[in-house]
Amino acid sequence: MTRTPIDITLPDLTGTRAVVTGASDGMGLVIATRLAAAGADLILPVRNRAKGAAAIAAIQDAAPAASVELHDLDLSSLTSIAEFSATLHADGRPVHLLVNNAGVMTPPSRQTTADGFELQFGTNHLGHFALVGRLLPLLRAGRARVVSQISIAANQGAINWDDPNWERGYDGMRAYSHSKIAFGLYGLELSRRSRAESWGITSVLSHPGIAPTNLLAARPELGRTRETMGRRIIRTLSERGILLGTVTTAALPALVAATAPDADGKFFGPSGPGHLGGRPAEQRLYSRLRSPEDAARIWELSAELTGVDHGHVA
Repeated sequence: MTRTPIDITLPDLTGTRAVVTGASDGMGLVIATRLAAAGADLILPVRNRAKGAAAIAAIQDAAPAASVELHDLDLSSLTSIAEFSATLHADGRPVHLLVNNAGVMTPPSRQTTADGFELQFGTNHLGHFALVGRLLPLLRAGRARVVSQISIAANQGAINWDDPNWERGYDGMRAYSHSKIAFGLYGLELSRRSRAESWGITSVLSHPGIAPTNLLAARPELGRTRETMGRRIIRTLSERGILLGTVTTAALPALVAATAPDADGKFFGPSGPGHLGGRPAEQRLYSRLRSPEDAARIWELSAELTGVDHGHVA
């Protein structure tokens, strides 16, 4: 099947300081490359320095004039998040765009972060919660846009309020959905609190649909020695242009969320059948993300667990 090309045009981002997590490969690398090519000064925080260096080479190959800084960041460690944030604070420059794209998905068995949180909840949600909190003064100074990358998995399952770290009855997919619902609720609550407190921050949600990204690839550090059957099926359908997107098109909703005017509190994803692939467009908010009470509750729980209070950050 011949796939109809899908792309978007980004505005000129000259003078925009942009941080993109999870940008050392896959969809995050596409996002970072497109932002840099549009003129943004890019900050690439990575867990693996070698992959980060390779990513910078790829970005500069695609956009020779790109300005890219490499920094260390492990979102599964609150200490690493604090150290990265302190580095940016020491630099003193405002941050204008933060794309919270990094994530892990469905370890075969329950794993924990450096701080004892279930790995998916701790990385996908709590790590980004702490990162935004730590960077809040720089984000406020830049009147920044914060893009929170969630998933169609946030349209299933529920928040495990009684056991948020899945210490009992761990289920990888349910824990993944839990982490993405929590992160979506947080992104919407950030929008509400920014308006209420006059922080000047715009908060937007996006999801990539389904594409053969690296989330389900072989990840020995997660206990997954080979790619999943699901990823093989996804790759086959994507290659044949059936329903699903590509790694390149999966990046587009986040890029729209990062640059579209009047986007505060909105949600972007693919517009094709089932929102699995297709041209990026605004989406109807998932039912699990519509409760302001749940959003306030996850905010308070996250502040308690991480020790990061967005109202009082150093």
